[in-house]
Amino acid sequence: MKKRERTTDAIEILHRRYYEGRPERQESLNEERANMEIARKVYDLRKKAGLTQQELAERVGTKASVISRLEDADYEGHSLSMLRRIGEALGKKVEIRFVSIEKDKKGRGR
Repeated sequence: MKKRERTTDAIEILHRRYYEGRPERQESLNEERANMEIARKVYDLRKKAGLTQQELAERVGTKASVISRLEDADYEGHSLSMLRRIGEALGKKVEIRFVSIEKDKKGRGR
C-alpha cells in the first residue's frame, strides 16, 4: 500500500477525513457547490443590474422573500422556470450545459 504524503493543507485534511472513498458524500458536496453557484449568480446579476431584491421581485412577478431564498446558498428548490423568469427580467437567458466529469490528480471530481 502506498503511503500518502503528509499535508498541513486544511482543505486537503478535511477532504481526506470526510470525503475520500465516500462517493455519496462527494456527490452531496457537489450538489451544495451547485446550489451555492446558482445563489451567487442570481445575487451577482441582481447587484450588477443595480436592483434590490424587492425591485427584482417586482420585475419577476414574485415576492422579495422568494428572491432572498434563491440567493441563499443553502436553498435547494431552484426551478428552471424561476431562473428563466429572473433571466428575462435581467435581459439574460439561462443556458444548461452537460460537461465531462473530470477528476483532478487526487481522484476528486471537479
